[in-house]
Amino acid sequence: MYDLVVVGAGPYGLSVASHAAAAGLSLRVLGRPMASWRDHMPTGMYLKSEPSSSNLSDPAARHTLAAYCADHGVAVSHGRPLPVGTFTAYGQWFAQRAAPPVDELTVTSVTPAATGFRLHTAEGETLAARTVALAVGVMPFVRMPPPLRRLPRHLATHSSDHAELSAFAGRDVTVIGAGQAALETAAILAEAGARARVVARADRLNWNTPPQPLQRSRLTALRDPHCALGTGWPSWVWSQTPWAVRRLPAGARVHIARTALGPAGAWWLRDRFESAVPVLLDRHLTGARPEGDGVRLTLRTGEGGTEMLETQHVIAATGFTPELGRLKLLAPEVRDFLRRVGTSDAPDLGARFESSHPGLFFAGLLAAPTFGPSMRFVHGATFTAARLVAGVCRRLGEQRLTGVPRPGGPAGRALSRSAR
Repeated sequence: MYDLVVVGAGPYGLSVASHAAAAGLSLRVLGRPMASWRDHMPTGMYLKSEPSSSNLSDPAARHTLAAYCADHGVAVSHGRPLPVGTFTAYGQWFAQRAAPPVDELTVTSVTPAATGFRLHTAEGETLAARTVALAVGVMPFVRMPPPLRRLPRHLATHSSDHAELSAFAGRDVTVIGAGQAALETAAILAEAGARARVVARADRLNWNTPPQPLQRSRLTALRDPHCALGTGWPSWVWSQTPWAVRRLPAGARVHIARTALGPAGAWWLRDRFESAVPVLLDRHLTGARPEGDGVRLTLRTGEGGTEMLETQHVIAATGFTPELGRLKLLAPEVRDFLRRVGTSDAPDLGARFESSHPGLFFAGLLAAPTFGPSMRFVHGATFTAARLVAGVCRRLGEQRLTGVPRPGGPAGRALSRSAR
């Protein structure tokens, strides 16, 4: 039996695993390292966040993105966007050096057991664990507009379905959304030779401003503080004090998670986008049906009218929704009875990321309604990892007091050997 099984090997899972290994826990890490970044982001995308805010977390803070770039001769600096491919390679480098070996197994179920949990994998392995950390990334939580859900995949997809967009060259493609994923997807499509457009509910597109210089006067910094999620006091609070966000009333936390740091394009994308992609604003997608070799979209305008738009393919860049109901690998007898944050379908977590089911921890997007929007970004992994592992250690200590063998003793070592 393991002290901890980490499900997921993205930035959060790898960071938690690094801290857990340093704490001396017997653990397994299951998943494909950096899978979402490797398999679900098109070639040509760049990180929206600053490189200094895109570190995975190890206890000594040695395996940073800057350290990787220095080792590989990659130029990295404030205000210079970094290709997603470079960040993906950094995550794999981190997995090889700062975390225990990752087993590329797909967890299909996590069920409660007498002394913790039992996990089953698609490859046929069964594991027992005293505690489990679910760091499953965003893919279980894809948000697809209802009118598109019944269309076949050759007509409608989500932006996360594509690792390559060049296949759309010469085709008419409509992208739904107004955030970075929508705007950058459309720009890459246009640059690849597609006839791309964006359809958005918003009445205008928002663009982030260029990052402020790191060296500024104290007065300027006080008025408009720089932080991992941009500049300004709200962003500073979300990035620097997730613990304080957790202390807010549940309704406020849900609202913050849903609305803070809303859809906006990166400053460095604006010229590329505006010179190549037409936009239909203040349009609500109300219907979609196959038409010939493409799709006919029904759009409601802001004035209450109706427009028809014919296109060959639709890409919904409409983000992800943190809902436990979509997490099918978690047994219903656990999932359905976890305490939620207010009226949301996200787990209400303690200060150390433990859910209301003892020994079950969550990291990443599902933690956003508890700790705020920083959990939607790589930056949140640093806040999460040490605290979550401290919670695991605390839970293991309580289990020992109730008779579970101590992992460091002879019985615990025998259990750990038998589990390997």
